[in-house]
Amino acid sequence: MAKLSLDRILQSQGVGTRKWCRQLIAEGEVKIDGSTVTDHRANFETDRLRFTLFGDEWIYREHLYIAINKPSDIECSRKPSHHPGVMTLLPEEFGWRDVQAIGRLDHDTTGLLLLTDDGIFNHAMSSPKRHVPKRYLATTAEPVTAALLDVLHAGVQLHDEPAPLAAAECVQVGEYQIQIVLEQGKYHQVKRMLAAAGNHCAALQRLSIGLLALDSLQLGPGEWCHLSPPQLALLR
Repeated sequence: MAKLSLDRILQSQGVGTRKWCRQLIAEGEVKIDGSTVTDHRANFETDRLRFTLFGDEWIYREHLYIAINKPSDIECSRKPSHHPGVMTLLPEEFGWRDVQAIGRLDHDTTGLLLLTDDGIFNHAMSSPKRHVPKRYLATTAEPVTAALLDVLHAGVQLHDEPAPLAAAECVQVGEYQIQIVLEQGKYHQVKRMLAAAGNHCAALQRLSIGLLALDSLQLGPGEWCHLSPPQLALLR
């Protein structure tokens, strides 16, 4: 970790502009180790740094790695068009840090969504070369049949795709439900594959990414958490 001036530390954490951070420091709103610091030029080691702003404790994070249990009728875009954006579920300072969703879920798709301000991590997780498996629970419009599972396992041809796309895993868990694992991450892939296989998707939830399962995070709809190093390791 680096040693940074206090105004740079606050700015990096999404508190606001450099000018605004300096004003807060000068007004005595920032404490480190219980002591008020009024000199914005004071340097501090960022490793394990904690500071207090307006009486609230902050933990310095070089990058943000966030998991959220996305509810329905929320758009992943930072410029939503028809529904509230996912950033409305997160603290305001995350917007200042340019947090982005890693991939997207449709507005009516629920479940595990990752967000970060680490561009390298975002690219690595999004790259089709990584083949990161994603598990979904799909509710179908018509009853699940053995023939449907066979087709999804074998692969279906989608419009604008050069080759058929197959599920890495596909199992029936109810009369109208399947769990399906995909590694390609194509646009609307689960819905399009089900339609191409002769059924339709009535509801969709993402259960896991890599080895990180939504259930293990114990997040209710709309709730979020920072990912710990062991949890990040499950993604890698």
